[in-house]
Amino acid sequence: MTSKTEAATYTHGHHASVLRTHGWRTASNSLAFLLPHIKPDMEILDIGCGPGTITVDLATYVPRGHITGLENVHAVLSQGRKLAEERGVTNIDFVVGDGNGLAYEDNSFDVVFCHQVLQHVADPVGMLREMKRVAKVGGIVAAWESDYGVFNWYPEVAGLREWQALYDKVARRNGGEPNAGRMVHLWAKRAGFGHVKCSVSSWCYSDREEVETWSRNWQERALQSAFGQTAVEGGLASQEDLERVSKAWKDWGEDEDAWLSIPSSEVICYKS
Repeated sequence: MTSKTEAATYTHGHHASVLRTHGWRTASNSLAFLLPHIKPDMEILDIGCGPGTITVDLATYVPRGHITGLENVHAVLSQGRKLAEERGVTNIDFVVGDGNGLAYEDNSFDVVFCHQVLQHVADPVGMLREMKRVAKVGGIVAAWESDYGVFNWYPEVAGLREWQALYDKVARRNGGEPNAGRMVHLWAKRAGFGHVKCSVSSWCYSDREEVETWSRNWQERALQSAFGQTAVEGGLASQEDLERVSKAWKDWGEDEDAWLSIPSSEVICYKS
Protein backbone atom coordinates (compact mmCIF):
# COMPACT_ATOMS: atom_id res chain seq x y z
CA MET A 1 0.00 0.00 0.00
CA THR A 2 1.13 3.55 -0.70
CA SER A 3 0.33 6.87 0.93
CA LYS A 4 0.62 8.95 -2.25
CA THR A 5 -2.27 11.38 -2.81
CA GLU A 6 -3.67 13.11 -5.88
CA ALA A 7 -1.99 16.36 -6.90
CA ALA A 8 -4.39 17.45 -9.65
CA THR A 9 -7.80 19.13 -9.34
CA TYR A 10 -10.92 17.53 -10.78
CA THR A 11 -11.90 19.88 -13.60
CA HIS A 12 -15.64 19.25 -13.58
CA GLY A 13 -16.27 19.28 -9.83
CA HIS A 14 -19.51 17.81 -8.47
CA HIS A 15 -22.09 20.46 -9.29
CA ALA A 16 -25.60 19.11 -9.86
CA SER A 17 -25.28 19.72 -13.61
CA VAL A 18 -22.16 17.52 -13.71
CA LEU A 19 -23.76 14.70 -11.73
CA ARG A 20 -26.80 14.75 -14.02
CA THR A 21 -24.50 14.18 -16.98
CA HIS A 22 -22.63 11.40 -15.20
CA GLY A 23 -25.91 9.85 -14.08
CA TRP A 24 -26.70 8.94 -17.69
CA ARG A 25 -23.81 6.46 -17.76
CA THR A 26 -24.39 2.73 -17.38
CA ALA A 27 -22.26 -0.37 -17.81
CA SER A 28 -23.83 -1.01 -21.22
CA ASN A 29 -23.28 2.48 -22.68
CA SER A 30 -19.94 3.22 -21.00
CA LEU A 31 -18.23 -0.09 -20.31
CA ALA A 32 -19.19 -2.37 -23.19
CA PHE A 33 -15.53 -3.16 -23.97
CA LEU A 34 -15.11 -4.73 -20.53
CA LEU A 35 -18.40 -6.62 -20.19
CA PRO A 36 -17.34 -9.71 -22.20
CA HIS A 37 -14.54 -10.25 -19.66
CA ILE A 38 -16.78 -10.09 -16.59
CA LYS A 39 -17.62 -13.36 -14.79
CA PRO A 40 -20.44 -13.80 -12.24
CA ASP A 41 -18.18 -14.39 -9.24
CA MET A 42 -15.64 -11.58 -9.73
CA GLU A 43 -14.45 -9.08 -7.15
CA ILE A 44 -14.32 -5.66 -8.84
CA LEU A 45 -13.00 -2.22 -7.89
CA ASP A 46 -14.39 0.88 -9.66
CA ILE A 47 -12.03 3.83 -9.11
CA GLY A 48 -13.58 7.30 -9.36
CA CYS A 49 -17.14 5.96 -9.39
CA GLY A 50 -18.88 9.33 -8.98
CA PRO A 51 -22.65 8.94 -8.50
CA GLY A 52 -22.29 5.18 -8.99
CA THR A 53 -24.60 4.50 -11.94
CA ILE A 54 -21.98 2.39 -13.73
CA THR A 55 -21.05 0.67 -10.46
CA VAL A 56 -24.61 -0.30 -9.59
CA ASP A 57 -25.32 -1.51 -13.11
CA LEU A 58 -22.13 -3.58 -13.24
CA ALA A 59 -23.03 -5.23 -9.92
CA THR A 60 -25.84 -7.06 -11.71
CA TYR A 61 -23.22 -8.79 -13.89
CA VAL A 62 -21.52 -10.33 -10.82
CA PRO A 63 -24.41 -11.85 -8.81
CA ARG A 64 -22.02 -14.17 -6.95
CA GLY A 65 -19.30 -11.57 -6.69
CA HIS A 66 -18.92 -8.07 -5.32
CA ILE A 67 -18.12 -4.57 -6.55
CA THR A 68 -16.68 -1.61 -4.64
CA GLY A 69 -17.12 1.94 -5.86
CA LEU A 70 -14.31 4.24 -4.71
CA GLU A 71 -14.47 8.03 -4.83
CA ASN A 72 -12.40 10.72 -3.11
CA VAL A 73 -15.43 12.94 -2.41
CA HIS A 74 -17.67 11.60 0.34
CA ALA A 75 -20.83 13.56 -0.46
CA VAL A 76 -21.36 12.12 -3.94
CA LEU A 77 -21.32 8.51 -2.71
CA SER A 78 -24.76 8.89 -1.14
CA GLN A 79 -26.24 8.89 -4.63
CA GLY A 80 -24.69 5.52 -5.43
CA ARG A 81 -25.87 4.03 -2.14
CA LYS A 82 -29.39 5.33 -2.74
CA LEU A 83 -29.48 3.94 -6.28
CA ALA A 84 -28.28 0.52 -5.10
CA GLU A 85 -30.96 0.46 -2.41
CA GLU A 86 -33.69 1.48 -4.88
CA ARG A 87 -32.68 -1.32 -7.26
CA GLY A 88 -32.21 -3.93 -4.56
CA VAL A 89 -28.51 -4.37 -5.32
CA THR A 90 -26.71 -5.74 -2.26
CA ASN A 91 -23.38 -7.08 -3.58
CA ILE A 92 -21.90 -3.58 -3.54
CA ASP A 93 -20.31 -1.02 -1.28
CA PHE A 94 -19.08 2.54 -1.70
CA VAL A 95 -15.98 3.88 0.02
CA VAL A 96 -13.94 7.07 0.19
CA GLY A 97 -10.41 6.61 -1.08
CA ASP A 98 -7.60 7.84 -3.30
CA GLY A 99 -6.75 5.96 -6.47
CA ASN A 100 -3.12 6.94 -6.04
CA GLY A 101 -2.90 5.23 -2.66
CA LEU A 102 -5.39 2.39 -2.42
CA ALA A 103 -6.01 0.95 1.04
CA TYR A 104 -6.02 -2.64 -0.23
CA GLU A 105 -3.51 -5.45 -0.12
CA ASP A 106 -1.75 -6.67 -3.24
CA ASN A 107 -3.75 -9.09 -5.40
CA SER A 108 -7.16 -8.17 -3.98
CA PHE A 109 -9.43 -7.82 -7.05
CA ASP A 110 -10.21 -9.72 -10.23
CA VAL A 111 -10.93 -6.49 -12.10
CA VAL A 112 -9.80 -2.94 -11.35
CA PHE A 113 -11.10 -0.26 -13.68
CA CYS A 114 -11.62 3.46 -14.02
CA HIS A 115 -13.87 5.42 -16.34
CA GLN A 116 -12.95 8.98 -17.36
CA VAL A 117 -10.53 9.32 -14.42
CA LEU A 118 -6.94 9.18 -15.70
CA GLN A 119 -7.48 12.37 -17.72
CA HIS A 120 -7.94 14.24 -14.44
CA VAL A 121 -4.93 12.98 -12.47
CA ALA A 122 -1.41 14.37 -12.29
CA ASP A 123 0.28 10.96 -12.51
CA PRO A 124 -1.85 8.57 -14.61
CA VAL A 125 1.02 6.09 -14.93
CA GLY A 126 1.37 5.97 -11.17
CA MET A 127 -2.35 5.37 -10.74
CA LEU A 128 -2.25 2.54 -13.26
CA ARG A 129 0.63 0.99 -11.33
CA GLU A 130 -1.44 1.18 -8.17
CA MET A 131 -4.40 -0.40 -9.96
CA LYS A 132 -2.05 -3.14 -11.14
CA ARG A 133 -0.80 -3.71 -7.60
CA VAL A 134 -4.25 -4.44 -6.18
CA ALA A 135 -5.31 -6.59 -9.15
CA LYS A 136 -4.85 -10.34 -8.81
CA VAL A 137 -2.29 -12.17 -10.94
CA GLY A 138 -4.16 -12.97 -14.14
CA GLY A 139 -6.63 -10.21 -13.36
CA ILE A 140 -7.67 -7.24 -15.46
CA VAL A 141 -6.91 -3.54 -15.24
CA ALA A 142 -9.09 -1.49 -17.59
CA ALA A 143 -9.61 2.18 -18.42
CA TRP A 144 -11.85 4.26 -20.69
CA GLU A 145 -10.71 7.80 -21.50
CA SER A 146 -12.22 10.41 -23.80
CA ASP A 147 -10.22 12.79 -25.98
CA TYR A 148 -11.51 16.36 -25.93
CA GLY A 149 -9.40 17.30 -28.93
CA VAL A 150 -11.49 15.12 -31.24
CA PHE A 151 -15.00 15.95 -30.02
CA ASN A 152 -17.19 16.69 -33.03
CA TRP A 153 -20.62 18.23 -33.41
CA TYR A 154 -23.16 19.53 -35.85
CA PRO A 155 -24.02 22.31 -36.52
CA GLU A 156 -20.83 24.35 -36.21
CA VAL A 157 -22.25 26.85 -33.73
CA ALA A 158 -20.15 29.93 -32.98
CA GLY A 159 -18.62 29.55 -29.53
CA LEU A 160 -18.22 25.77 -29.33
CA ARG A 161 -14.65 25.77 -30.62
CA GLU A 162 -14.01 28.46 -28.02
CA TRP A 163 -15.44 26.10 -25.40
CA GLN A 164 -13.18 23.28 -26.65
CA ALA A 165 -10.06 25.45 -26.45
CA LEU A 166 -11.03 26.80 -23.04
CA TYR A 167 -11.67 23.32 -21.65
CA ASP A 168 -8.18 22.29 -22.76
CA LYS A 169 -6.65 25.25 -20.91
CA VAL A 170 -8.67 24.69 -17.74
CA ALA A 171 -7.93 20.96 -17.61
CA ARG A 172 -4.20 21.50 -18.10
CA ARG A 173 -4.16 24.25 -15.47
CA ASN A 174 -5.69 21.71 -13.09
CA GLY A 175 -2.89 19.25 -13.83
CA GLY A 176 -4.79 16.88 -16.11
CA GLU A 177 -4.55 15.70 -19.73
CA PRO A 178 -7.79 16.43 -21.65
CA ASN A 179 -6.64 14.37 -24.65
CA ALA A 180 -6.08 11.26 -22.54
CA GLY A 181 -7.73 8.98 -25.07
CA ARG A 182 -4.73 9.07 -27.37
CA MET A 183 -2.34 8.56 -24.44
CA VAL A 184 -3.91 5.83 -22.31
CA HIS A 185 -2.32 2.89 -24.16
CA LEU A 186 1.11 4.46 -23.67
CA TRP A 187 0.46 5.11 -19.99
CA ALA A 188 -0.49 1.45 -19.55
CA LYS A 189 2.76 0.29 -21.13
CA ARG A 190 4.75 2.67 -18.92
CA ALA A 191 2.93 1.24 -15.91
CA GLY A 192 4.48 -2.13 -16.71
CA PHE A 193 1.79 -3.98 -18.65
CA GLY A 194 3.29 -6.18 -21.34
CA HIS A 195 0.15 -6.65 -23.40
CA VAL A 196 -2.35 -3.83 -23.82
CA LYS A 197 -5.53 -4.49 -25.79
CA CYS A 198 -6.79 -1.25 -27.34
CA SER A 199 -10.17 -0.30 -28.75
CA VAL A 200 -12.27 2.81 -29.40
CA SER A 201 -15.90 3.58 -28.67
CA SER A 202 -17.95 6.70 -29.13
CA TRP A 203 -20.95 8.21 -27.44
CA CYS A 204 -23.31 9.71 -29.99
CA TYR A 205 -25.92 12.20 -28.89
CA SER A 206 -28.52 12.58 -31.63
CA ASP A 207 -31.78 11.65 -29.92
CA ARG A 208 -33.75 14.82 -29.15
CA GLU A 209 -33.94 14.09 -25.42
CA GLU A 210 -30.21 13.35 -25.17
CA VAL A 211 -29.32 16.50 -27.13
CA GLU A 212 -31.53 18.68 -24.95
CA THR A 213 -30.11 17.15 -21.77
CA TRP A 214 -26.49 17.64 -22.83
CA SER A 215 -27.25 21.18 -24.00
CA ARG A 216 -29.03 22.13 -20.80
CA ASN A 217 -26.35 20.63 -18.55
CA TRP A 218 -23.46 22.40 -20.32
CA GLN A 219 -25.30 25.70 -20.33
CA GLU A 220 -25.31 25.38 -16.55
CA ARG A 221 -21.85 23.84 -16.21
CA ALA A 222 -20.22 26.67 -18.12
CA LEU A 223 -21.53 29.21 -15.64
CA GLN A 224 -21.86 27.41 -12.32
CA SER A 225 -19.58 24.36 -12.12
CA ALA A 226 -15.93 24.14 -11.10
CA PHE A 227 -15.00 24.42 -14.79
CA GLY A 228 -16.33 27.98 -15.02
CA GLN A 229 -15.02 28.98 -11.60
CA THR A 230 -11.51 27.80 -12.44
CA ALA A 231 -11.60 29.53 -15.83
CA VAL A 232 -12.39 32.89 -14.23
CA GLU A 233 -10.18 32.53 -11.16
CA GLY A 234 -7.26 31.43 -13.34
CA GLY A 235 -7.62 34.35 -15.71
CA LEU A 236 -8.44 32.03 -18.60
CA ALA A 237 -11.87 33.52 -19.30
CA SER A 238 -14.16 36.31 -18.24
CA GLN A 239 -17.74 35.95 -17.12
CA GLU A 240 -18.76 37.27 -20.52
CA ASP A 241 -16.72 34.52 -22.18
CA LEU A 242 -18.52 31.89 -20.12
CA GLU A 243 -21.89 33.37 -20.95
CA ARG A 244 -20.99 33.17 -24.64
CA VAL A 245 -19.99 29.51 -24.24
CA SER A 246 -23.20 28.77 -22.37
CA LYS A 247 -25.23 30.40 -25.15
CA ALA A 248 -23.34 28.36 -27.76
CA TRP A 249 -24.50 25.13 -26.09
CA LYS A 250 -28.03 26.54 -25.94
CA ASP A 251 -28.00 27.40 -29.66
CA TRP A 252 -26.58 23.97 -30.50
CA GLY A 253 -29.27 22.18 -28.52
CA GLU A 254 -32.06 24.12 -30.22
CA ASP A 255 -31.06 22.96 -33.71
CA GLU A 256 -33.31 20.10 -34.79
CA ASP A 257 -30.36 18.36 -36.46
CA ALA A 258 -27.95 18.71 -33.53
CA TRP A 259 -25.47 15.85 -33.17
CA LEU A 260 -22.47 15.26 -30.91
CA SER A 261 -19.76 12.60 -31.05
CA ILE A 262 -17.45 11.88 -28.11
CA PRO A 263 -14.77 9.32 -29.06
CA SER A 264 -13.02 7.47 -26.27
CA SER A 265 -10.14 5.02 -26.13
CA GLU A 266 -10.23 1.87 -24.04
CA VAL A 267 -7.53 -0.44 -22.75
CA ILE A 268 -7.65 -3.87 -21.19
CA CYS A 269 -4.45 -4.98 -19.47
CA TYR A 270 -3.72 -8.33 -17.85
CA LYS A 271 -1.55 -8.61 -14.78
CA SER A 272 1.06 -11.32 -15.26
